[in-house]
Amino acid sequence: MAGMSESPSRTRAHDVSSAPVARIALVGDRSPNVTSHTRVPLLLEALADRDGLVLDAYWIPTPDAEEPGALRGFDAVWVLPGSPYRSEAGALAAIRAAREDGVPFLGTCGGFQHALLEFARNVCGLTSVAHAENDPDADDPLIVPLACSLVGHEGTVKLAPGSLAESVLGVDRTLERYHCSYGPGDAGHLDTLRAHGLRITGTDEQGRARVAELPGHPFFLLTLFQPELSGDGSRPHPVVRALARAAVAHAAGAARAA
Repeated sequence: MAGMSESPSRTRAHDVSSAPVARIALVGDRSPNVTSHTRVPLLLEALADRDGLVLDAYWIPTPDAEEPGALRGFDAVWVLPGSPYRSEAGALAAIRAAREDGVPFLGTCGGFQHALLEFARNVCGLTSVAHAENDPDADDPLIVPLACSLVGHEGTVKLAPGSLAESVLGVDRTLERYHCSYGPGDAGHLDTLRAHGLRITGTDEQGRARVAELPGHPFFLLTLFQPELSGDGSRPHPVVRALARAAVAHAAGAARAA
């Protein structure tokens, strides 16, 4: 499989006739220094070879995601780690497009953080909330430095019964890998997000938010942990596999409607 490059170049996994090819936007500022980015080609290969899930992957740098219609025509959007992003506005625009258009969405680490920010601003009306990594002097930070960095950390995540996360993982408790230094802060903000429909469905042992999802959306899952770092990349994490399945289902639905 050829190496992936930024939009408009792309990589196609092995051709598998049993399922339609789904187009996925990988939103982030691709770097060989971000381990999760280097894992993506391995995961695409494994999804095709092991699961028959073929994803046509396009890297969308965050500045490009600011452009109107930049995410049009994709069957899934994955906002990857690697913050601070070159364009916070681009990351938020990609998340908003997936949320409003019903396109399967996964946000991991920085994607989790910015999805909370997008929901707070555009759904909850908390227009002044900020990400402390982008605006360290903000008066109303939603995403703040963690008291204990999770860079290189593994921790237990407890999953809510009946949640998408529990269904995807098939367990109510899981050990996951992190590589982040920021997370949600004020509990009052999270209460507001919950009141507007976002569900916190995974917490650490201290009850801090680690997974969130949006009921009613075809697939909208956020994890502060990085499922792309699981194992050696030859066996996709259930969260990554679930996104791929949702993308293929979206592509099939679009084909039927055409």
